[in-house]
Amino acid sequence: MKAILTGHTRGLGAAIAATLLSRNIPVLGLARAGNDALAQSFPDTLKQAALDLSDTAALTAWLASGALQDFIGDSKSLVLINNAGMLQPVGAIQTHDLAAIARTVSVNVTAPLLLAAAFAAAAGHADDKRILHVSSGAGRNATAGWSIYCATKAAVDHHARAAALDQTPALKICSLAPGIIDTDMQAEIRATPVENFPQREKFEGFKRNGDLVSAEDCARRLVDYLLGEQFGELAVADLREVKPA
Repeated sequence: MKAILTGHTRGLGAAIAATLLSRNIPVLGLARAGNDALAQSFPDTLKQAALDLSDTAALTAWLASGALQDFIGDSKSLVLINNAGMLQPVGAIQTHDLAAIARTVSVNVTAPLLLAAAFAAAAGHADDKRILHVSSGAGRNATAGWSIYCATKAAVDHHARAAALDQTPALKICSLAPGIIDTDMQAEIRATPVENFPQREKFEGFKRNGDLVSAEDCARRLVDYLLGEQFGELAVADLREVKPA
């Protein structure tokens, strides 16, 4: 088995990468910067490509370079985890910076869809190929101040629903909400001015009450689900509602 993972340098992405690598699964990490700690711990099984996923032209060029196919090789079991994501801009629609909208849509929607299509084509020979979009409850429940974030997560949810209907042989896909995790994004949410994000107090309460799950625990459960027999039964799922196999 081999895995392609976006946003592997921090937070949930770093924890997912560590979980996969600790199980002797080679990982190709795609992010703007490298993960030096993981590279030192897993020099033979971690490959990294420096890519700004908000730069659609750069990602398209990388996909055309053959680097993805080179990593996949003749592996018969492959997974793609579209984990990288951005929250900004936050606030009422009239306050949004247009360049920030474009960056977030590129990272949260365009990059996952490009990678999914390229992965499915390059992995056509594989007996078991799986695509996981890391989604959010925000894609299923509208939240004031988060119109861009909500819309982008709803987009990958619906992409998984439609792609599952294609019934591509040996391909399973799921857009999975991982729950509320103690990451930098949560800190970013709590630092948002309340006038831009009316529900800030709710998220401050998650931290104060110890409701946040560690990235390491979430990554372990996410990888267990991704590699388990249940994966693909639901095109859209919530990790908090998934029963252990």
